[in-house]
Amino acid sequence: MSATSERTVAIRGVGTTTFGRQPGETDRSLAERAVQLALADADLDPAAIDAAWIGNVTGGQLGGQMSALGQLALRPFGVGGLPVTRLENGCASGSVAVRSAYLAVATGQADVALAFGAEHMTAAPTPLAIEVLAGASDLEAEARFGITFPGVFGMIARRHMEVHGTTPEQLAAVTVKNRANGARNPIAQFDQAVTVDDVLGARRIASPLGLLDCCAISDGAAAVIVVAEHLARPGDPRIAASAQTSSDFEPFGEMTGFALTRRAAEEAYAQAGISADDVDLAEVHDCFTIAEILHTEDLGFCEKGAGGPFVEEGQTARDGLVAVNPSGGLGARGHPVGATGCAQVAEAVLQLRGDAGERQVDGARVALTHTLGAFVHGAAANCALHVLVAA
Repeated sequence: MSATSERTVAIRGVGTTTFGRQPGETDRSLAERAVQLALADADLDPAAIDAAWIGNVTGGQLGGQMSALGQLALRPFGVGGLPVTRLENGCASGSVAVRSAYLAVATGQADVALAFGAEHMTAAPTPLAIEVLAGASDLEAEARFGITFPGVFGMIARRHMEVHGTTPEQLAAVTVKNRANGARNPIAQFDQAVTVDDVLGARRIASPLGLLDCCAISDGAAAVIVVAEHLARPGDPRIAASAQTSSDFEPFGEMTGFALTRRAAEEAYAQAGISADDVDLAEVHDCFTIAEILHTEDLGFCEKGAGGPFVEEGQTARDGLVAVNPSGGLGARGHPVGATGCAQVAEAVLQLRGDAGERQVDGARVALTHTLGAFVHGAAANCALHVLVAA
């Protein structure tokens, strides 16, 4: 369902912690730091916040804080007496938090709304973290029978190869590009460049996908402060569209694309009054390299089946036709699950303000963020998508 409003909505402040292994931290401490960074960026008193939403997926199982994470994270700022909601929508949790904040401001229920997300996952034993994340699939029909996310995306990659001729080298080009972008991002989990040979030579996880085709478990937090237009500063980007949809749950149907991404993109483009050709940069859900290739097709940046050559030819580089994942994406910036959607929006804001430093996309005026959440029966369960425009 798309979202329309009578009030123009802007993003006044963003903050993102470093992503990656962070011993001694917790969901709560990371969330506090992200909020502090966003408030400083927004130059706002915490008392101005009217409502807040936090995305968090694994905290209860891995960290033990089952409830009230948002309230506890806001306590050091003296923030209380307002609606605070924890959201769990798989990997789309942070994006849905941003959408919730957007809707509150757009409809006049709040003038200032906070969306934030946090996840501390690396302290848990890897088998436990994987078991918890498997809960983002159909536990009864899939996870308990050994179906894994790398396995499903390996099947998707193989199908795309058979139908469209995508090559392992084209998959590897996604990682090479994103790691190069991550090397320019001071908060990225992986900041070292890699080559196509490095990717192809890495240990296989679910053929044709190898270790460097897959995003890693991560720690981190991000926060976004959404405001009504009268509280926006001259350079604050506006949210031109927000869309969210879910899967039709056709069991292992298409397998070469995601209909819910196409549906959300169509709604968002109509809302914003733009087309895919107008997008300068996009932060997309590259949980696996094949996923980014599919998203470039489903979002309309290239023709169906042409995603492999599109990345291989450099069209998704920072100086390409559309800069895809200039932050490094999930594969290089990192994927602390509940924080990812907020981090994507934060990156879009920095790019549209011209504050992205070495990874700045020249002349960026329109940005898109896209997150998928949970994966059931061969299709993503949720999709949240935003379009931001420069002031």
